[in-house]
Amino acid sequence: MGIDSAAGLTALTAVNELFISRHTDTVVFAFLFAAAVLSGIAAAVMYVRTAKILKRLDEMLEGAICHTFTEYDFTETKLSRLESKMYRFLSAEKTVRKQREEEKNGVKALVSDISHQTKLPVSNILLYTQLLKEREELDDSLRGILCQIESQAEKLAFLISSLVKTSRLENGIVAVRQKENSIRQLVEGLDGTAAKQKGLLFTVEEIPDCMALFDRKWTEEALGNILDNAVKYTPEGGSVRISAKEYEMFVRIEIADTGIGIREEETAEIFRRFYRSPEVGDEKGVGIGLYLAREIITKEGGYLKVDSKPGEGSVFSVFLQKTANLSILKDFGKNPERFV
Repeated sequence: MGIDSAAGLTALTAVNELFISRHTDTVVFAFLFAAAVLSGIAAAVMYVRTAKILKRLDEMLEGAICHTFTEYDFTETKLSRLESKMYRFLSAEKTVRKQREEEKNGVKALVSDISHQTKLPVSNILLYTQLLKEREELDDSLRGILCQIESQAEKLAFLISSLVKTSRLENGIVAVRQKENSIRQLVEGLDGTAAKQKGLLFTVEEIPDCMALFDRKWTEEALGNILDNAVKYTPEGGSVRISAKEYEMFVRIEIADTGIGIREEETAEIFRRFYRSPEVGDEKGVGIGLYLAREIITKEGGYLKVDSKPGEGSVFSVFLQKTANLSILKDFGKNPERFV
């Protein structure tokens, strides 16, 4: 009887342990299943919320790009606060842009007014001076004074013309329009008469028949300013040489002279507006030609550099691009020598 009781107790214990084990497994499985369901729901909610935020951010950025951004979510969420800050930023930026446009229009009107109001008086001064010089009864002293008046009037006319051109370029009033043009035709358009009249040897080497991207009118202006400087600062008996060389990504035009040269510490200064070296203070000029030349070449995506030694002359190199690949030209502008 004792043996049967013990066996029954053992069987009951085994059944109880089996029930507990199966119940525990069921509870664990249910818990894991519930956790997985909750995680899925949380992930779905997070995905929907993230998608909504990204969509709204995309709309905000698109509105900012198109200048049509408006604030419409006034809740206390972080996205709403970000939207409010972006709205304030874009509103301030719009105000600044409007002010800049008004200033640009003001400068445009001022430049046009100056150009119009000064052109006629200066032209009249030159005309009356030339008429007076034609009178035979004038003595040499008066004729000399008239020559000085004429010289200063021409200088004033050149200064006003250069300032107007520079202002128009700096303020975007006049655009530099790049298109494919012939390098040979560009160089052939440069006038060497002044060099020959001064007694300089003016030579143009064989120019390759190649194309580059530049504005013909403005580039002639830039090269003309460099050529004028070469002639002005080269003494009689010297030489001025123009050459060009084609590379894979650009064309280099060189204007070399045997003039007085430039000190190394001045090679960066000469491109500043109104800079005149103390060594050339007696020469005619206002110090704006090279500044204007660099502005033009830079706006065309090109580059202007100078190599010079005092007493040995100077070589100005103008690099004009042959391609519109800006990623390549960005490195070229920083270090053109590595492309040679």
